[in-house]
Order: sequence, then structure tokens, then C-alpha cells
Amino acid sequence: MNLGTESPLVCHIETLGMIAIALVVLVLLGGLMLESNDLKERLTGYDAKAATLQQQIEDEQTRTEEIDKLKKYMETDEYAEEVAREKLGLVKDNETVFKKQQ
Repeated sequence: MNLGTESPLVCHIETLGMIAIALVVLVLLGGLMLESNDLKERLTGYDAKAATLQQQIEDEQTRTEEIDKLKKYMETDEYAEEVAREKLGLVKDNETVFKKQQ
């Protein structure tokens, strides 16, 4: 490439080559931008799903705590007495039972 000695055809080919390279770079850049947007949308979807799953975990932990409390209550004498009264109709010796007349 001597300055001033290049033919117009060589300059034209070099210019076309530079334009072709620029177009390839622009196409690749456009593809990367589209893929980036797609990844952002998928990430947003995954974040929403993760938030939903986290809420479900917290709900299940709360439910587990309630079940544990109920289990402890069911092991008490108070619960046994309540069941005996409600389900079996039992009363203590010093209690008076009143029944409705039909």
C-alpha cells in the first residue's frame, strides 16, 4: 500500500471489504442485543417463579409450625379431657349434666 500508487479498483475493493466487515459486526451486535433481551425476559420469569416458590416455602413452614403446636396440644391432658367430653360424652364425678327435653 504505497500512498498515491493504489488504483481506484483496489481502493474500491478495500472500501467494500470495510463495509462488509462493518455489516457483519452490526448483524452480530443486533443478534447479541436480541438474545440479551430474551435472557432478560427469561430471568424476569425465573425471578417471579422463585418469589412464588419462596412464598410457598414460607406458607408450608407456617403450616408445619401450626401442626407442631396442635401435636403438642394433643399430647396434653386438657386435649384428652376435651375429646372425652365432646366425643364420648364423659363428665367428671362432681359435675351435673343437663339435657334438653325433646
